[in-house]
Amino acid sequence: MEQFQEELVDACAWGEEDRARELVSRFRAEPMTRVVLEAMLQEPDATTRQAAVFGLGELGGAASALRLEQQLVLEEAQGDYDGDSVVEEVIRALGRIEAEGARAALVRKLERLVTAGSKPGNMNSVAHALWKRRHPDLLPVIRQSLSQLDPKVSGSLQGLLVLLEKTPDELQAWARDPSVTLEYKTRVVTVLDADLPEALLTTLSSFISAASASSEEAVSQTGEASYYCNRLFTLLLLYKEQVIPALSEETRSELRTLARRLVASVDPNCSLGAAVVLESVGLPEDAPLLETHRPAEPILAKVFDDAARALRSRQKE
Repeated sequence: MEQFQEELVDACAWGEEDRARELVSRFRAEPMTRVVLEAMLQEPDATTRQAAVFGLGELGGAASALRLEQQLVLEEAQGDYDGDSVVEEVIRALGRIEAEGARAALVRKLERLVTAGSKPGNMNSVAHALWKRRHPDLLPVIRQSLSQLDPKVSGSLQGLLVLLEKTPDELQAWARDPSVTLEYKTRVVTVLDADLPEALLTTLSSFISAASASSEEAVSQTGEASYYCNRLFTLLLLYKEQVIPALSEETRSELRTLARRLVASVDPNCSLGAAVVLESVGLPEDAPLLETHRPAEPILAKVFDDAARALRSRQKE
């Protein structure tokens, strides 16, 4: 158990979630595992408490959801940086637990945030976790929360409401609607980072078309258009193995054209995302374009170099 605790803390501290997940899976059957994790929640070191929260989230079940909600309230009461860091981990863990109590705990957290007039970052975390634990019963809760919140802090929550309200066909039409602002579409794309259901894969063509329509602006200036394209690229890459094979030839071609344009974006985040996407959907003849727009900064330049090398290797195949 001492070795389990040390390795779990180390894995979580380094952000190695796969290693941490495998560790919890290996010790899941041990009777003392839950006891050790709950004892770790009482440690003064925030990193140890974060590791315990991750472990309980992996164990799952109603007991974990209840204990994590109790810890959530304790960490909130601290009101310091360490407490806030553990709060974020608890919210993520509750988003992974399928027990109904996890969703209820997240709803109560949302209600406290609304009462306190929370900062956007906290609201985003809860919105992402609630999307993972989505249920029709959430709709009145989200609507009520939005009616009480300043729009400046409710961005992701607005995106969550769109996703909960609309069918895939309705979402596809919504994403193509030019009267819907890119800022609003960005909120939806950002929430989808947390989970991209198979039923919504077909909607991505509309979000890609929305990016294509704003590509000229995204190339020439840093702003809402480039940020939207960057967030879209992030989503596509997060679920690359699921998304790329599901794209129609027409959508794949449109995405390739979009990425080719945006490797020249003045926004470095947007151009970087475009280069990585082009590596997935591009052709060997796209390699010179990547080399032409290769940034001077060494780390960014390596991404462009790797993408160009991968594209050229396809020609040999």
